[in-house]
Amino acid sequence: MHTFGELAKVMNRSPVYLSGLQKRFELPALEGIAYSEAYLAFLRGIIALRTFHISGETLHELWQLEKKLLQLLHVDSAGSRTWFLDSCGAARHFDRRLLLTNYDLGVPITASEIQTILNFANSLPELFPGREMGEDALRVLNECLKMRTNILKDLATELPHVRAAIQWVKPLANSAEQPGR
Repeated sequence: MHTFGELAKVMNRSPVYLSGLQKRFELPALEGIAYSEAYLAFLRGIIALRTFHISGETLHELWQLEKKLLQLLHVDSAGSRTWFLDSCGAARHFDRRLLLTNYDLGVPITASEIQTILNFANSLPELFPGREMGEDALRVLNECLKMRTNILKDLATELPHVRAAIQWVKPLANSAEQPGR
């Protein structure tokens, strides 16, 4: 667990910058040593994707879609204040995980099937199923997959440039670490 100041230090970003991310992605601001490794992993992922020039608008739109999908799957009913972040940082089964929330759907995300009737909430059921109300988890999943595919294409396009930039910067960074060389 981390404090907000520790998050800023670990990620080498100002508290103002991180606060902006919290507001943009509607993340809870927590008190004291309350920021989990999953919270940190989410912020690292956003910063990494922005480094690859994935727009903030694209990331925000995908974030909203993924949260909507998780709500349709009733993941929000588990009782955690950070239910939409709790899977971030998990490092197994990437083929089954959403891009930003990192939630494991249990099947490869390209399988076009998900289990939609789990509900851990103590609330009363809806009068009509979500599909009849115009909320279809598979439709939202397909929208997430389209955005994910476009982001992955953009990452693949940008990756050679980032690798070249790293090679170009290495001697500069080394000389900054060893003044007088």
